[in-house]
Amino acid sequence: MIIVPVKDGENIERALKKFKRKFERTGVIRELRTRQQYDKPSVLKRLQKERAVYVQKLRQEEE
Repeated sequence: MIIVPVKDGENIERALKKFKRKFERTGVIRELRTRQQYDKPSVLKRLQKERAVYVQKLRQEEE
């Protein structure tokens, strides 16, 4: 359960913003999206490798 303490006189918009940030950090939405469909382990492994290669290229270009 996410708890966002609100101080007296604090803007409700600011409190909502804090709540949204905390909610995103928990990863609930991401988890729901991944569970909506089944991906074979081989497909997940391939995607992980592709992402690793992409990140490695970005870091290499950075240097």
